[in-house]
Amino acid sequence: MGSHSLPFYTMDDFAFEGKKVLLRVDINSPIDPKTGAIIDDTRIKSHAKTVKELVRMGASVAILAHQGRPGDSDFTNLEAHGELLSRYLDIEVKYVEDIFGPYARSEISKMRPGDVLLLENTRFYSEENIEKVPEAQAKTFLVRRLSPLFSVYVNDAFATSHRSHPSLVGFPVVMPSAGGRLLEAEVGILSSLFKPSSKPCVFVLGGGKVSDSVQLMETLLPKGLADRVLLTGMISHLFLIARGHRVGKATIKIMEGKGLNALLPRAEALLNKYGEMILTPSDVSYLKGDQRVETSLNGIPDDAPIYDIGESTIEEYSKILKEAKTVIMRGPAGYIEDPRFTKGSEKLLLALVGGSAVSLLGGGHLRAISERLGIADKIGYFSTGGGAFITFLSGDKLPALEVLIASKQKFRSDR
Repeated sequence: MGSHSLPFYTMDDFAFEGKKVLLRVDINSPIDPKTGAIIDDTRIKSHAKTVKELVRMGASVAILAHQGRPGDSDFTNLEAHGELLSRYLDIEVKYVEDIFGPYARSEISKMRPGDVLLLENTRFYSEENIEKVPEAQAKTFLVRRLSPLFSVYVNDAFATSHRSHPSLVGFPVVMPSAGGRLLEAEVGILSSLFKPSSKPCVFVLGGGKVSDSVQLMETLLPKGLADRVLLTGMISHLFLIARGHRVGKATIKIMEGKGLNALLPRAEALLNKYGEMILTPSDVSYLKGDQRVETSLNGIPDDAPIYDIGESTIEEYSKILKEAKTVIMRGPAGYIEDPRFTKGSEKLLLALVGGSAVSLLGGGHLRAISERLGIADKIGYFSTGGGAFITFLSGDKLPALEVLIASKQKFRSDR
């Protein structure tokens, strides 16, 4: 994606040699409530590329990031994030237990080209938890204290760009700013979906976030962004029920436990309007004894939940994926925590890279599977943004992108 076609500056527009860069990333990660350990480091891995490139171009980098929300069990400091980032960068990342106080400012002033600092969780500071317009956020203590210490602000946090917090929208008001590589890639691919050349565009939806997927379909289908939607996982069970198919008592019980039946009227409304574009599985698999068993929908037993799609569905979906120009896949096809039920996800990913589509994958599970299969480098892009992704495709403005566009107009000559 050439950066000239984007409405904001990218890293290609700046010379970073000897510059101090303030980099906002989104390394907000799932945390095990019992041990406090990071369970999925996909986002940390994704941002490493931007940090590496800035260091290679001679910059010193201080990183702003958040983790969790005040009051939640995953609201914690960023020490473990710093250790993981060091591992992916092969550079020591210094974790600074301060955001903009004397300790943080003193460490920033000591930075030399090639140094990387990770500042403390921005949400430990109350102003960061309030949404306001960029001009108001530019007056916060965070922005007033940190902006004079840096030459350039780089926002690589696409996943949080639907928020209007000081660390995301305050800095571009007062200093030259650019989108980082991850943000640039995601905006580039999502923008291309609005072009006729991206057709046919196929979405494959699975995983556990069923209401997000329903919302995404309600956005995509009326806008004509998706030519086909292939359903797997829990959302496929919802649409199978909405189509009047049998899914077995065990599956229904799981869905009731998750409160998913409340989504049935919305699933039915989508099928009434866009039924021929929405594909549901024709066969599934379940566990019998300790074996994976595949069956048509009629053969689903009442005592075994559906754990994956079956071979006929895999073949039908794979054929569509091979003919697509653009594929967006979110969430795995089956209960992949059990290795017997990774087949659907694996075969769909292999079909995807066997075709010539531009591909974008969402969710850490699919990334982990494609890395295990050795095909991660054949995937166009791994998306990090849930809410931002849906907001962008809905055609709504993302505050953090809007302010980068305004910043380009304001600081045209300050590079």
